[in-house]
Amino acid sequence: MTDSLTSDIQKLQTQVDSADLPADLRSKVNAMISQLSRQAQHGSYSVEFEEISRYIDWITRLPWVFTTQDNLDLQHARQVLDSHHYGLEDLKQRILEYMSVLILNQKNKSGYHAPILLLVGLVGTGKTTLAESIAATLERRFVRIPFGGMSSALDLRGQSRVHPEAEPGQIIKNLQRAGSKNPVILLDEIDRVAPSAQGEIMGVLVELLDPNQNSTFVDHYIDYPFDLSQALFITTSNNTANIATAVMDRLEPLMMPSYTDEEKIMIAKNYVLPRTIKNAGLPPNALVIDESVWPKITRPLGFDSGIRTLERTIEGIVRKTAKLLVEGHTSQIQVTGNNIKQFLPTY
Repeated sequence: MTDSLTSDIQKLQTQVDSADLPADLRSKVNAMISQLSRQAQHGSYSVEFEEISRYIDWITRLPWVFTTQDNLDLQHARQVLDSHHYGLEDLKQRILEYMSVLILNQKNKSGYHAPILLLVGLVGTGKTTLAESIAATLERRFVRIPFGGMSSALDLRGQSRVHPEAEPGQIIKNLQRAGSKNPVILLDEIDRVAPSAQGEIMGVLVELLDPNQNSTFVDHYIDYPFDLSQALFITTSNNTANIATAVMDRLEPLMMPSYTDEEKIMIAKNYVLPRTIKNAGLPPNALVIDESVWPKITRPLGFDSGIRTLERTIEGIVRKTAKLLVEGHTSQIQVTGNNIKQFLPTY
């Protein structure tokens, strides 16, 4: 072998030696590297090197042993939920009860696994942000896997390395992105997979959500069991009609309520508007909205169960305010019943 080939193979060996891999996987990869060295002596180096290099890059960046430390303070959990979400008292109590079971079982090391949460609700009712808040209460890393339109179980489980351009599935990709083996993994909109692949995808979900099976989850590309039993899965759906019975048996549904106009006004004033002003780079007091205007902002196009439309409406008002400030017309904007048409074209 030339010096450059020797150097490339040595870099792979160093990468493997410095990684925290399971012993038998390390032996398997070392055998690959030894075979690569032998092949290089006979001129068949480049293709094998690229394939093995990509594989080693994936497995050495997976969190085989690393976990983050959970925050098991229930008071902290309540504070985080209250700071992120207005109202939803019944739902918050259910989540705190669920977390209490997790906390007790971690302390007692009982091995019991509570059912996986399924947040069910219409678009914009806060399912994804609630899942993020649960991760924040535990101080775990958070990743999201969208199921909307997913058309193959291989999207979850990956493709075998015998296929050109093979790569791991979404589970392994997001574990690598999280950098820990105990993240909160949001399986988002599991009811919206493509009908043609529903059976296969639901079959993978059964394995993912079953603690008796997910401790040895095998991605086709990695081709080695990865322990998912420490990950906390949360699922969401718009309804439960398209979710297989075997999957539902492993889930604990929590219904996301629709917001009343009064609740939306409180959310808009205390959560959405301050966040949007900050994101836009406006001074905190650059935009003032009269109390009489909030009902019109809350329902510009009729009833909406969630707050997506509300968020878009407020973002539009803030953008118009930003333009006026940048143009130098004023240092503060006040939205009133008299000038609302300037900020809400629908009126």
